[in-house]
Amino acid sequence: MTDANRQYVFGPVPSRRLGRSLGVDLVPLKVCCFDCVYCQVGPTTRHTARRDVYVPTDAVLAELADRLAAGCGADVVTLSGSGEPTLHADLGRIVREIKAMTDVPLAVLTNGALLCDPAVRADVADADLILPSLDAADEETFLRVNRPCAGVTFASLVEGLKALRAEDTGTIRLEVFFLAGVNDTDDHVGRLKALIDEIRPDRIDVNTVARPPADAEARPVPPQRLKAIAAILGPTAEVIAPLPAPQVRVGAVGRADVLTMLRRRPCTVRDVADGLGCHHGEAAKLLEHLVRDGDIVTRRQNDQTYYHAKEISP
Repeated sequence: MTDANRQYVFGPVPSRRLGRSLGVDLVPLKVCCFDCVYCQVGPTTRHTARRDVYVPTDAVLAELADRLAAGCGADVVTLSGSGEPTLHADLGRIVREIKAMTDVPLAVLTNGALLCDPAVRADVADADLILPSLDAADEETFLRVNRPCAGVTFASLVEGLKALRAEDTGTIRLEVFFLAGVNDTDDHVGRLKALIDEIRPDRIDVNTVARPPADAEARPVPPQRLKAIAAILGPTAEVIAPLPAPQVRVGAVGRADVLTMLRRRPCTVRDVADGLGCHHGEAAKLLEHLVRDGDIVTRRQNDQTYYHAKEISP
């Protein structure tokens, strides 16, 4: 399969949580039941909680099998990308078939909104890692940060997370995304801890804005404050650290590889180099050519330059 024909599989991309992640898109850009202010993919364009076959299941699986057979050096296969993967009605089959085709661990990156549905929990049960989110301790903050679609409530989100743990599925790593002046006070963190203690995840990933967010008002929490928050949340909480720089080349790198990454997320030069396994200078040259040709644009965030595909640039 040529790069031009790839539609659903991207990367590996550098993930601060998972290492080199081979992403699999199960919905088009950007179909989601949330419209989170901090989302690096950009504003939600189809706000829905309706499950459907949004992309052809057979094509997804065939493309992934081709990519794995070619060798990609991924640490994990991640169902993520352009929207909420649990919206795909064939998710259970996709999880089972991926587990049958590779020994690379399988992760499901989800906002957790649909985990209150037993069918969704059954679909993700065989994944090695389930990575849901909880960014608020109350309905008001939930609405402000996650901006859910109609029918999704804070109570249903928490109910789904507790039910997932009760069913003794794979490893659960709960991400909590903190925003300065919104959910980072001692009081709010304390109430989050009480909820998380009931959910009982295996690990808590403490995160904040690192790439350009959907809403420019979403501001990062300083590193020292994140460390203090992690200490409040307890010994299983860890601040997500930047990736180490060294990576190995996994094949020839071209413009199509870079564009595939940038269509899913904005990246720095280092992100591109680490994700595609090429030299920093080679990544910079490819990005320079793509900017010159008008295929991508740049944006400054936190004193770094991020490159965006035009389709998702703000």
